[in-house]
Formats: sequence, C-alpha cells, structure tokens
Amino acid sequence: MQKPNYAFEKRQRELAKKKKQDEKDARKRDVREASESSPTPPENVLPPAPAAEPAPAPAGPRVHRRTPAG
Repeated sequence: MQKPNYAFEKRQRELAKKKKQDEKDARKRDVREASESSPTPPENVLPPAPAAEPAPAPAGPRVHRRTPAG
C-alpha cells in the first residue's frame, strides 16, 4: 500500500486557492474599470429621504437609585 503524498495534495489546494483569488481579483478589477468609465450616476436613483425627527425628551430627569441588598 502506498502512503499518501501530502505535499502534492497541499500544492493542489494552494493552486486552487490562488486560482480562486485571481478570479475574484479579476472580477473586482472589471467592476472598478466599468465604474471608472461611466462616472455619471444613474438617473433612476431616488434622492435620499429626509431624516426623521428625534423623539422628544422625557418630562423629568432620569434618577437611578440603588436598592438595598438583601
């Protein structure tokens, strides 16, 4: 019975990982180049909604009291 060649298996995993990373970088590069070539924003985007008003403050001050232990 032959013993497993762990170095070969590791190298294959490393090559697969590198190939996947290269494909990911290529996709990012394509997206970046596409966005640089068309700097105009799309016209069908809605303007941002106005910010909501903050909730009113409570009527009196908040007081925290300790309760006796026991």
